[in-house]
Amino acid sequence: MKKNTGTEYEAFVGAIQQSLINSEVSSNLKNIKVEVNKKIEDINGIVRQFDVYWEFNLGGYDYKTVIECKDYASRVSIEKIDALLGKTSDIPGLRLIYATRTGYQIGAQTKANKHKIDLLIVREGSDEDWTAPDGTPLIKTISLNISSISPPRITSFSPGVDKSWLESQPGLDLEGIDQKLGMALNDEVFIANEATGSRISLHTLAGLLPVKFPGITYGKGVYSEDLNDSYLEYEGGGIRLKIKGYKLAYEYHEPVNVMSVIDYSKELLGIVQNYSSGDKKMVFREGMVK
Repeated sequence: MKKNTGTEYEAFVGAIQQSLINSEVSSNLKNIKVEVNKKIEDINGIVRQFDVYWEFNLGGYDYKTVIECKDYASRVSIEKIDALLGKTSDIPGLRLIYATRTGYQIGAQTKANKHKIDLLIVREGSDEDWTAPDGTPLIKTISLNISSISPPRITSFSPGVDKSWLESQPGLDLEGIDQKLGMALNDEVFIANEATGSRISLHTLAGLLPVKFPGITYGKGVYSEDLNDSYLEYEGGGIRLKIKGYKLAYEYHEPVNVMSVIDYSKELLGIVQNYSSGDKKMVFREGMVK
């Protein structure tokens, strides 16, 4: 069995505290670094070791905090509080915090309160943490059923040119027009209906096919429509043809469904709870605190 040296718990508490500081400090107190296994020399020249330490300066005064971490299976006793007081008695100006997973004996809590030592429970999350104090379940996982719906795509388009109009346009280069339309994009070619005042691109027309053609099915198909007083326009090619309608071929793909599950419990770094008040905070890996 691997021996519990306490170093892993110290690093865990340090990471939790760093996340708390990052989420709570004001803009004037940036870049506070939490240190693990900090060495501090007391007024007698004796070097003391502290599990977790950070400091900052505000208004010309230095504020220094240490956390004593004990990864015990049983509750912390008053003797451990005495030991922390003894170790820090010759280092003035320290704010003292104690952290453990399990809790504190009554005597330890009484003495800590007298000496203004904050007592914390710092631990990994559990299923019970996803329930509010009043019994209301908290959101732990979100299941998303994402459906990607693509509109039909026009694969070919054949306009029905008005024969009478065409005969009134001598010298019209139909071969050149056909080549230009073959190179045009669907959002560059428009159907202008002067009877209704509408003007839509072939790209827009593709998206309207399910409305125009209620019986449309997934896969490949064809659709045609008769028109009055309508023109096929391609401004980039200087083309305007009077048409009586059109026929097109399309492809219509079925929606793609993707299931995604967001499990917030996997993003939970740990729980910090004030032992005296019972106030609890959930600390997440991306710095979010709730």
